[in-house]
Amino acid sequence: MDEKKLIHEALEAQKMAYTPYSNFKVGAALLSKSGKIYRGCNIESASYTPTNCAERTAFFKAVSEGDMEFESIAIVGGFLGKSDYSPDYCSPCGVCRQVMMEFCNPRTFRVIMAKTEEDYLEYTLEELLPLGFGPDNLR
Repeated sequence: MDEKKLIHEALEAQKMAYTPYSNFKVGAALLSKSGKIYRGCNIESASYTPTNCAERTAFFKAVSEGDMEFESIAIVGGFLGKSDYSPDYCSPCGVCRQVMMEFCNPRTFRVIMAKTEEDYLEYTLEELLPLGFGPDNLR
């Protein structure tokens, strides 16, 4: 899969973010091994605890449709709509990394953090979550 296409999908997902409190909008595009892309955005709640990250939204959409094998995810984030908006790389939080660990091979799953389609960083999940705890630890 072309990284630029996946980043483009994440940028489109970012536009759907519901962030009336922080105004920090995150979009994610999750590529399954079947080739399907699942978009996710962050969704805030006034009580904060039920807030859901873009990455988990994408994973939960995929899993709820029976897709549980993944190749990569692209993530974008920032304060869209501000005149002084300058995107930065948006790293997945610890909870999202743990969800990735549940469904992905940490050595091969790619996490792409992007500012634009041309400006991005790429890591494996293992690089972002060394010594991660996952399903294999319970077998």
